Amino acid sequence: MGDFIFNTILWTLALYGLFEIIKTIINIYTYTDLKSDGIYVIIAAKNQEDEIEGFLRSFLFRIIYGKEENIKNIIVTDLDSNDDTIKILNKLKDEYQGIKITNWKECKNVIDNIKNV
Repeated sequence: MGDFIFNTILWTLALYGLFEIIKTIINIYTYTDLKSDGIYVIIAAKNQEDEIEGFLRSFLFRIIYGKEENIKNIIVTDLDSNDDTIKILNKLKDEYQGIKITNWKECKNVIDNIKNV
């Protein structure tokens, strides 16, 4: 009897999760202005001059060599860094075409343009 109850609970949770995933996919395609031509990654960084270059280069390595083939653009948002983070980001942007550098206000405008349900 305990196995039956346990399995019933697991199946109920699994079906609920599947329903939520399907609902999310339908909402994305119905209620947003986003195009379905790939994945766009937004990275927020503040005062990360020691870490940002290594992080982005390792991430770009995965994209270039086919591990993340659906990623189309990387949007890096600088959160008013007061170190050389933005300088490093601009250097990387010149090397790789898929990187776009924005400030938080621009990024927030993009996010706000996504229609809510």
